[in-house]
Amino acid sequence: MALRSFQNQKLGLGQKLGRMTWGLVLLLTLVAAVGSAMLYSAAGGSIRPWAMPQAVRFLVGLGVMLTVALVDVRVWRRWAYPLHGLSVVLLIAVDVMGEIGMGAQRWLDLWVIQIQPSELVKITLVLALARYFHGIVAEDMPRFWPIVPPMLLILAPVALVMKQPDLGTGTMLAVTGAVVFFVAGVRLRWFAAAAVLVLSALPIAWGFLHDYQQQRILTYLDPQRDPLGAGYHILQSKIALGSGGVFGKGYMGGTQAHLRFLPERHTDFIFTMLAEEFGIVGAVALLTLYALIIVYGYAIAFRSASPFGRILAVGMISVFFLYASINVAMVTGVVPVVGVPLPLVSYGGTSMLTLLFGFGLLASVNIHRDVPVPRRGFGPAEA
Repeated sequence: MALRSFQNQKLGLGQKLGRMTWGLVLLLTLVAAVGSAMLYSAAGGSIRPWAMPQAVRFLVGLGVMLTVALVDVRVWRRWAYPLHGLSVVLLIAVDVMGEIGMGAQRWLDLWVIQIQPSELVKITLVLALARYFHGIVAEDMPRFWPIVPPMLLILAPVALVMKQPDLGTGTMLAVTGAVVFFVAGVRLRWFAAAAVLVLSALPIAWGFLHDYQQQRILTYLDPQRDPLGAGYHILQSKIALGSGGVFGKGYMGGTQAHLRFLPERHTDFIFTMLAEEFGIVGAVALLTLYALIIVYGYAIAFRSASPFGRILAVGMISVFFLYASINVAMVTGVVPVVGVPLPLVSYGGTSMLTLLFGFGLLASVNIHRDVPVPRRGFGPAEA
């Protein structure tokens, strides 16, 4: 009776605001401010067309984050499957009636706004996997059949995203799923089996890649093979990174960016522009902010009393980590160019709003960290 009474207990608004992750909000605001400043520079000292819309989107996204955070985490567990199902339906709709941009069909025009469902599915996938593994008992983890449903939860959106085609997002979804599997306690032998299967399938998968995807991989292996074509982007990025030196050329003083040698300076290669203008010092400062956000997220995960909260928090912060690490690795030539934006810095509405939605879920885990979450059923009083 006492347990049921505690489970039904709801936190008041004052208690929720007291538990809000205001330090995380500050860190996110600082990163977004860096993004707006760099977009202002990318436009040659103008708030349009990028800096002002980006700042407005961040404020809207911050409102979304705070709203999501105040919702009981048990409500998000209840809606995990419907939300993931909706995001998969939107991915199917992209295939049927999506907008084509830069050679790929990734956008969905909802008349009022345009959205990129592949960004939303990164968040809902973690939410759905967290709910599934929260309901699995430890005795089931060594067996194979209990991990089949979550594998399908991953493979369905990965297949739809790859069809767009979007190799970068598809890879992110697969890696995010693997992280959640590991955190949930899936046995290492299944990871080894999956690794063997993937490596065996690589020669076959190569034939299914589009020509431009094959060129990106070949260019990654040897950027000099086509310096004015497929290798142009990464070579110019490396030139800009090197020319920035320790302290950079000064704000709005980057020659590679402002003389238009650096491509996509407001989206994929904005980190390169920052490094050119502020040097290694500026780049390390931004990476330090990212590191603090990641540490903050993992601290929230460790404090959660429920498996659902821990898995959800680790999954969400891992999505953020993958965004940042893949973008930085991409512009420095460590991995092939796959079109992953720098979180909260690159220009883009859908990625920013979905990330802040994810951080709202992370904050909700912190606010409701000691609230018992039911393993099955829908009501907060069910254990």
